[in-house]
Amino acid sequence: MSMTTAKPDQSRADNEHIEIKPAVLYVGTPVVLITSLNPDGTTNISPMSSAWALFDRIVLGLTATSKGRENALRERQLVLNFPSPAEWPKVEAIAPTTGRYPVPRHKADIGYRFESDKFDVSGFTPQAADLVRPLRIAECPIQFETEVVASHDPGGEWPPERCETFQIIEVKVVRVHAHRGIVIPGTNHIDTTKWSPLLYVFRHYFGTGLDLGRTFKAEA
Repeated sequence: MSMTTAKPDQSRADNEHIEIKPAVLYVGTPVVLITSLNPDGTTNISPMSSAWALFDRIVLGLTATSKGRENALRERQLVLNFPSPAEWPKVEAIAPTTGRYPVPRHKADIGYRFESDKFDVSGFTPQAADLVRPLRIAECPIQFETEVVASHDPGGEWPPERCETFQIIEVKVVRVHAHRGIVIPGTNHIDTTKWSPLLYVFRHYFGTGLDLGRTFKAEA
């Protein structure tokens, strides 16, 4: 069997790519509103975009000083709420807030403020969960009730210019809720023509575009 090896076109690569050093690496991930239980029994909302899924597990990245991380490791339960693009103003309303008091110095320096009731600040509607204690967010078309199963610190040496580290938290999804309007009737499948996640792209909010096709593993 013959095999050919492609040779790189170095001249073209040199012309089309340049080296850059972006401050963030958010190439485009869904916004997740994490609801967690505070020590007093109220629910905190943490907007974030560092999450990925594999089977029934979701891996989250939460900063070390965040109230959501503290609550997650203490209570071991979270709800992951996925907003649609229309909800971005409500998401941004709580983006500069924190449930931690006093506000960590590095966060206060860039404009964060303490808020104890993020449902009130954002205008989101609280909704009871079935299997976990934190509240769901009614406006979010997809919601995952989850339990924390593992957590660990990032590997390698942490850059000294970064003022805080983060924690990697693995959760198991124990129940999924979806708005009736985005589910294909009679199935467990999301209708991708009716569901669009809110995306976070280099600190800008976007919705998804046209359906370009499906992978060979798509069920619907």
